[in-house]
Amino acid sequence: MYAGKLVFAQVMDFAPWHTFRRLVSKYRGDFNVRSFSCLDQFLCMAFAQLTYRESLRDIEACLRAQPSKLYHLGLRGSVSRSALADANEGRDWRIYCEFAYALIAHARRLYADDPLGIELSEPVYALDSTTIELCRSLFPWAGVRPTTAAVKVHTLLDLRGAIPAFVHISAGKVHDVNVLDLLLPDPGAFYVMDRGYLDFARLHVLHQAGSFFVLRAKANLQCRRLYSQPVDRRSGLICDQIVELRVFYSRQGYPGRLRRIRYRDAEGRRLVFLTNHMTLPAFTICELYRLRWQVELFFKWIKQHLRIKRFFGISENAVKTQVWIAVAVYVLVAIIRKQLQLPLSLHAILQILSVTPFEKLPLAQLLTDAARDDETGPDPNQLNLL
Repeated sequence: MYAGKLVFAQVMDFAPWHTFRRLVSKYRGDFNVRSFSCLDQFLCMAFAQLTYRESLRDIEACLRAQPSKLYHLGLRGSVSRSALADANEGRDWRIYCEFAYALIAHARRLYADDPLGIELSEPVYALDSTTIELCRSLFPWAGVRPTTAAVKVHTLLDLRGAIPAFVHISAGKVHDVNVLDLLLPDPGAFYVMDRGYLDFARLHVLHQAGSFFVLRAKANLQCRRLYSQPVDRRSGLICDQIVELRVFYSRQGYPGRLRRIRYRDAEGRRLVFLTNHMTLPAFTICELYRLRWQVELFFKWIKQHLRIKRFFGISENAVKTQVWIAVAVYVLVAIIRKQLQLPLSLHAILQILSVTPFEKLPLAQLLTDAARDDETGPDPNQLNLL
């Protein structure tokens, strides 16, 4: 019989706790704290993410139902709804932000050699944002209009492994294009974006840094064709042109040349792409933009499987703390999946962890057996009900 750690404690062992302690010391997170430390707060919030808790009362009831196992989960303080609420309101959210980035750096190294789907060795990122609607009376700091409020989660997704390389949380009224000012361009990397990020001055900053961008052009784009390159129309390509901007202020923002590619997809829609990469095959540019949908799938996944649509606190600090801990849990599960070389999806791993946090089973054996059962499929002797 296995007499080791609980499943939840084994999951948390994959996190770099020396980095967490350093960050707590940096931001004085445990200053004047007697019983409920930043580590206790993180473990409670991570437990809520993994087990789909819906409220502070739900977290408290679930953990207090197993009082003899709390020590073995790693909790040293007394778990209470008020203590967790005060911690979310008062502890600096930057502790969990930088801790999540430490996990992200580790995960990106693990997934660096994953296939991209196209023959391209350079890093490829997809930039987009998702909006989480809130109640204006409870979250006045996130006001968008007199009657509505929202927060935006801006994400730069590394398309190798679907790991977020950059996350920024803002009020809903902040326009997406402003996030380009916060990025540190990666020379040689590709940034794939939609039309909301079409700002020629900001795109020129990416160009000067040695980065490449691929995005859709707006319908009112005014440019002058300099020359065209031959294309294979059987692949859906319509034209591949080198252009320069005609509007005065646009040319002030981006004085160089751009490449415009027209493409007809399988549904008959005509799409126009802009890029500053002049030598990559035109069809590869179109395929790069198709990969942008991975960031949409990422947003859909985290909204369905993590607790970021209902918040446990109403202050800006509490909201950012909850979102950053959710990101940390997502990346931690991705690290476990890679290090244990599991064929299971992240959703399947989360489902298993959600019902076994208090079990004393080897984590690798638990997940490997589940993967084996998944490959085996249903019993052929089992009768169908319908």
